Amino acid sequence: MNRNTKINILLLAVVVALAVLPLALGLGDHKEEPFAGSDGEAETAITEIEPDYEPWFSPLYEPPSGEIESALFSLQAALGAGVLAYYFGLRRGRRQGELRAAARLAETRDTAEGTTAPTTARSPGGAGGPESGSDAGASAPGRV
Repeated sequence: MNRNTKINILLLAVVVALAVLPLALGLGDHKEEPFAGSDGEAETAITEIEPDYEPWFSPLYEPPSGEIESALFSLQAALGAGVLAYYFGLRRGRRQGELRAAARLAETRDTAEGTTAPTTARSPGGAGGPESGSDAGASAPGRV
């Protein structure tokens, strides 16, 4: 097992522990809503400190129920994950494309340096041949 696999397994174990341990240990059992969000916790703390506190602004949209609010939050998280996945996939694809292009360029340079006579007797469909649509070797010395 290589190092990256060990790190991935360790990270997965940490994530599972973070999800399971609060439930298994009964953390938050003394509260009415044990896993309420930080917004509700902050509102409760502010009201305890200063009971006549007035918020500076109100939300633009107040969902009619908690289920709709949860669904909208999940949708927002899914869209964010999709954008991040697209970005990282695009970045990886570009990097792989650059590596492939560099490998093809190095290959055409190696074949151009290895031949001294004009290579007109190539097999059809071969690498860099007229049927392949590639003109990478057109500027190499000794080619017309």
